[in-house]
Amino acid sequence: MLVSYPAAGARKRLPSIAASSWVIADADTGQVLAAKNPHGEFRPASTLKMLTAVSLIPVLNPDSTVVATKLAATQTPNDIGLLAGHSYQVSDLFTALLTISANDAAVALTQATGSLAHGMSIINAEAHHLQADDTSAVDPNGLDAPGQHTSAYDLALVARAALQLPAFLKYDQTEGGLFPITAHKKVGLFNQNALLTDYQGGIGGKIGWTSAAGATYVGMARRHGVTLIVTLLHCPALTEITSAEKLLNWGFAQDGKVSPVGSLVAPLPTAAQQQAAAAAAAAKRAVTALAGPHQKASPAAAVGNASELTAAGFTVIAIVAVTAGFAYSRRRQRAGAPPAL
Repeated sequence: MLVSYPAAGARKRLPSIAASSWVIADADTGQVLAAKNPHGEFRPASTLKMLTAVSLIPVLNPDSTVVATKLAATQTPNDIGLLAGHSYQVSDLFTALLTISANDAAVALTQATGSLAHGMSIINAEAHHLQADDTSAVDPNGLDAPGQHTSAYDLALVARAALQLPAFLKYDQTEGGLFPITAHKKVGLFNQNALLTDYQGGIGGKIGWTSAAGATYVGMARRHGVTLIVTLLHCPALTEITSAEKLLNWGFAQDGKVSPVGSLVAPLPTAAQQQAAAAAAAAKRAVTALAGPHQKASPAAAVGNASELTAAGFTVIAIVAVTAGFAYSRRRQRAGAPPAL
């Protein structure tokens, strides 16, 4: 069911989009401006490669090399042409992954974590971290697999995370180049995302297609300091970018002028963040205990316990910020805030 707004003056109507599911959201505020079936679960096709990249970029050294396995080298279609037993640089593989949607590069990068299974566990753990609860990744390249699915909402969460990774944007915005297959053979790269070159403000995204998934798409664009994300699933072939542009045009015209229909949830805290928050709480308790049960901690007491506070790495202000940032429920509407779709 399409989420729409009450009539309000001459507000521009939502465009007609031939997709089973879509979301248009403000990347900075997290506001979902409009959506259709945002949590419907569909096959992701190659849009899943964005999750693969967001998951693996932080854990793989871009200057290291990967020896392609037979499994990686036999992935079809949309491969770069990796040869089993040959070494490839991680940064080159990420570029091939996000420009020509190389399925063999996706497997090689995932195996570079130690094994395909370990890499897939990292990818699914990242989906959990992003609270992309509609997503289950079975393979790293989005090729149809039983039990593999995502939603337009989850793809917006992944895109929002991608925007925070400069390395992702560097790979994703590459328009062309050469990929070294061997010391004597190179193949050309071209970016399949026409939004980059054909749409004013286009800054990245990912196109996908399988016969079962239909056309799938994630697009990101920025105009006048506003960054929008659009995601579409199960579209007719060759309509995904045109549909994305229509939604982006609508979004840029209406952002800030319509009531959002929901919000993109924040990622869950990492283990390191949880430990830091626990240490900060312990330090705060220690200061309170030293002050005694019937009096507040004096400035001198606080100074005397500076070592505990320094070890915790947080000030009281930071504790409040951490608590506020983590007290976030995906499905529960906060007072005065749009609901998490």
